Amino acid sequence: MALVTVKPTKPDVLIARTVASKTNHCAERVSRGLTWGGDEKILLALAVAGWVVTRGRSEQLQRAGNHALLVTVAASLAPHGMKSVFDQTRPDRTTVLGPLHGVSFSGKREDAFPSGHALHMGALASAAGTLPPLLRRLIRTLAVGLSLTRVIVLAHWASDVIAGFALGVIMERLLRLWTGYPMSPPKEDDNANP
Repeated sequence: MALVTVKPTKPDVLIARTVASKTNHCAERVSRGLTWGGDEKILLALAVAGWVVTRGRSEQLQRAGNHALLVTVAASLAPHGMKSVFDQTRPDRTTVLGPLHGVSFSGKREDAFPSGHALHMGALASAAGTLPPLLRRLIRTLAVGLSLTRVIVLAHWASDVIAGFALGVIMERLLRLWTGYPMSPPKEDDNANP
């Protein structure tokens, strides 16, 4: 049994009810497919593959590979630990009676807080801060979009997603202190090698 019970806010309930009544089958199916982009098993496999690829490369790439792997492992473990402390019923268990428009139940009933998918996406969005502007905006847009799929499929309350995303950003920034991943993008002069 968890130590703290988290109740959804009034806006959470309003958003979930709106999603449950207004979202169509097609949007829910697309969201269900997209939400796999934030799945911890897939992200862990990608982080391990990235880490392997960066071995024997420049120190900067190895540091980025180390950072990505450490952040992904931490972002995978943190929600499990937090969900043992916090209980919150998922919106798909409270806003609908059984699957609605083809959306199935998500995860364990009381494991709504925080969203692990959003925590991963917050970490990704934060790490993208060192990338060139266009790529950074693209990754951050993708991260926010994937996080929102958790609300559309009624796996999480909006506040779970916001909290998870924010925790991911904080976690990624704190882990930079350990891994040596840069705190800011390289300056234009740093990229100009003749």
